[in-house]
Amino acid sequence: MRKKILKSRIGSMIFMTGVLIRCLSSQTFAEKKFEITPEQYLILTLLVENGELYQRQLSEITLKDRANVARIVGILQEKELIQKIIDSNGRRIYKIVVTPKGKALRDKILSTDMELISIITKDISKKELDSLISTLAKIYKNVREKVKLQI
Repeated sequence: MRKKILKSRIGSMIFMTGVLIRCLSSQTFAEKKFEITPEQYLILTLLVENGELYQRQLSEITLKDRANVARIVGILQEKELIQKIIDSNGRRIYKIVVTPKGKALRDKILSTDMELISIITKDISKKELDSLISTLAKIYKNVREKVKLQI
């Protein structure tokens, strides 16, 4: 009965799938004894892939409030995985960059991230996956246009 109800509610399915993926990621990171959480890994990966970003950009990309991003950045900085560089435009504005130690940790975790993606996409064809990503992008766009976020 529960499955039938959920199938008719796309928002519930997306939400519950997201919760399960976060749980799987957290459990895997804990089992492998990584020194960071999946949430911190996401920030580290964004910085590795983009070079340098401002805290505000990280908030916008991850849809996390500034306080949460500031907390994550603080933890990563304490672990010497990232560093803040004062921006030339202002004393209180910082660019955030990955340290060599941060890049090495991200590279170490990357294979586990790929394993998780394989688990998540098991028995899904490339065509189905492409269609899913396209559909989710449209849903994201539709919802994003209606939501007023205070990031």
